[in-house]
Amino acid sequence: MPAMRKPYTTDLTDVQWEILRPLIPEAKPGGRPREVDIREVMNTLLYQDRTGCQWEMLPHDLLPKSTVFDYFKRWRDDGTWQRIVDALREKVRRKAGKHGTPSVAVIDSQSVKTTEVGGEHGYDGGKMISGRKRHIAVDMMGLLLGVAVTAASADDGNAAPEVLGHLDDGRFPRLKLIYADEKYKNKALEEWLAARGDPFRVQVVSRPEGQEGFVKLPKRWVVERSLAWLGRDRRHSKDYEWCPESSETWVRISAIRGMLRRLAPDARKKSERFNYPHPKAA
Repeated sequence: MPAMRKPYTTDLTDVQWEILRPLIPEAKPGGRPREVDIREVMNTLLYQDRTGCQWEMLPHDLLPKSTVFDYFKRWRDDGTWQRIVDALREKVRRKAGKHGTPSVAVIDSQSVKTTEVGGEHGYDGGKMISGRKRHIAVDMMGLLLGVAVTAASADDGNAAPEVLGHLDDGRFPRLKLIYADEKYKNKALEEWLAARGDPFRVQVVSRPEGQEGFVKLPKRWVVERSLAWLGRDRRHSKDYEWCPESSETWVRISAIRGMLRRLAPDARKKSERFNYPHPKAA
């Protein structure tokens, strides 16, 4: 961070940057030496993710879109953002005394409105939302494993392979069980899993019979909490992107922020906790 710049609450701490810095790709060999401060690239993206501001409305003391978007897009397309997520997730799990890779995961989706920028979108008749749908898979700590963004009209079971297809044996050799809700009781999903040799099974967690309104369901609440965490970052209040791959990247950036805070909490900030409302208040 430049010495003269007043810090933002979204800025990386020195300890967080030391954790993240080794995961940042080196400059391409043979070209000009890298002149951009990559820590400031991350600080700019974390500011935008948290506040939801437009690229053109970034504060003048942060880096401009012309600089930052190049890294955002390049690392989106070459898989860097997902590799950072994977590396940080392993660190968080090991810090908690767990194995580096999970054996159990949870999957769910969230429909959100889009804006007038265009791009792929559809209508979710169940939620009565015109826009897109975020599909995420998380481990039992709520840490992101995979994300896919589709039109809101996509059926959850039919779209599940777009997320689960990234959970391969190489990255997740211990993964055996995926918890899901009734929407994933889907023949197309079963056929897809069978064609892959059933690397893991999907187990549906159903609502108790006769229960109405809010119910905190076993296992499924973990991914619901993770989706609620996304709501803290205003970039996710709607889907503002033309390209679904960019929407997926913002989910990964939010996940990176959350894991860095677990690994190195900022003593200046009060810890944020998410609590489900009492059933009577729902």
